[in-house]
This record gives sequence, C-alpha cells and structure tokens, in this order.
Amino acid sequence: MTDPRPATGRPPPKPAPGLYFVATPIGAARDITLRALDLLATADVLAAEDTRTLRHLMEIHGVPLGDRPLVAYHDHNGEQARPRLLAALAAGRSVAYTSEAGTPLVADPGYQLGRAAIAAGYAVHTAPGPSAAIAALTVSGLPSDRFLFAGFPPQSGEARRKFLAGIARSDATAILYESPKRVRKLLDELPEHTGGERQIVICRELTKRFEEVLRGTAQELRDRIGDQDPKGEIVVLIDRAPAETARAEDLETALRQALRDHRVKEAAAIVAEALGLPRREVYQRALQLIGE
Repeated sequence: MTDPRPATGRPPPKPAPGLYFVATPIGAARDITLRALDLLATADVLAAEDTRTLRHLMEIHGVPLGDRPLVAYHDHNGEQARPRLLAALAAGRSVAYTSEAGTPLVADPGYQLGRAAIAAGYAVHTAPGPSAAIAALTVSGLPSDRFLFAGFPPQSGEARRKFLAGIARSDATAILYESPKRVRKLLDELPEHTGGERQIVICRELTKRFEEVLRGTAQELRDRIGDQDPKGEIVVLIDRAPAETARAEDLETALRQALRDHRVKEAAAIVAEALGLPRREVYQRALQLIGE
C-alpha cells in the first residue's frame, strides 16, 4: 500500500482548477507516478473510462475516494457525461480523468472532453506516465528516432488494405494496437504490403506477469504463434520502409540538369544529397557523362 503523502509527511497540495489527464499503469500497479497519486487523492472530481478499474487502483495504493464524485466517461456516454464534467470546471473545480490503462487519449476516450474544455477556456494539464505504445517501442529494438502511432487497424475490407499499404510505405517505425483475435490475420496480410523481410515485433502483456516480446519477420512470427490466438494486450511494431534506391535513369536525369548550372563536384554533391546516394558514386557517374 502506498501513502499518497510526499516524503515531507505533509498532504499533497490541492490542484488548481482545471482538467487533468492522469496516466495510469498498463500492467504493474507500481508503475504509477507520485504525481498521479497526488491528483487522485486531491482532485475535486474523478472521472474514468472504467470506474471499477480506477477504484481498484486507488484501493491498491491506499487513496481514499471519500465523498468525491466518480464519473464514468467513455466512448458510449460522452455526450451525457461531458456536460457534467464541464460544469464542474465552470464551478472552479479540479477534474482528474483516467483511461482504462496508460495515457489518456492514446487510443482511449477523452479527446472530445479535452477539446471541449479547451474551447471553453479551461486549463488542461497532463500527469504523464505509462503508455503501451512507448513501452513497446522502448523494448522493440526498432528505430526510435521517428515513429508513427497508428492505433487500431480497420477490421476488414478495403479500409484495412489501404491502412496496411500506408503503414508499409511509412519511413517511420509503425506502432499498432491489435486484437489478439486478429494478430494471426495481420501477420498473414503484412507480407503482401511490406515484403517478406521487414522486421516486426509483437509485444504482449507489457509490464505484466506474462510479458512477452517476439521479434522476426511476419512468417517467422506466424510460425511461432501457430494456430492459437495469443492472449492479453497486444502491440505490434513494424520496421520503417527501406530507403528507395534511385534508378539509374533518375540519377542520369538529375545529373544532366545539375551539370548545366554547376561544376562537376558541385553538381555531384547536390544530386547525391537529393537522391540519398554516396557522393563518390555520383561524382564518378558525372565524370562518365561528361566524357560521353
């Protein structure tokens, strides 16, 4: 059990009026931050995608609800619940919102609530913390300097095909959430768009007891999974598209155009940078063109 009071022994300060998006653990309950516990202990109004989950988390950490309102706010009741939360903000109260797990608004409800609060002129804050997408990227071993969080793919049809085709062309590591029931289908479909060599990582049950990370090509992962659907929360990461190699005719066209206005060395440098090719290789081809 965690005492929500800071190390000084004094109770945490009451938050200023406004909306607070509070990140909660994606697995291990102790992943919660001290600031999140402070807000859960002191906010005037609590709202949650699943009030049962938030109650359980607060019980684990010894944070009493007391007589404070606990409002359910999710995809199916936003139109009804949002006015109540906005009214609390209008009354100068602090409202702390938690999604089912992780950081609110990352494939979770709360977006419309945040937009409405901003439009009405209320302060919106975040208490950052766990995110399944970032946790998966951290352990994946895939490039992390540029990444795309794409959420859940469409379940079927042309929309799903276009979605996967777009992911395959991305020059960033793609991060998807997928239902355990559709992971095998996803692995069967990906080679059509990405080819057979693209590296893929499946992260399952992150920070939980049965955490598992699988790495390999789509076929390798499909073979490892077999005919049984994996269990638990799933994050799928797909390596970025390989850099396109310029065709010989593209290189020649670009060089001929650059050589009209620049010396050989300058023209080669300009084209090499534009096409992402080694400068020495482009310079040698430029010399050949001049000789011809």
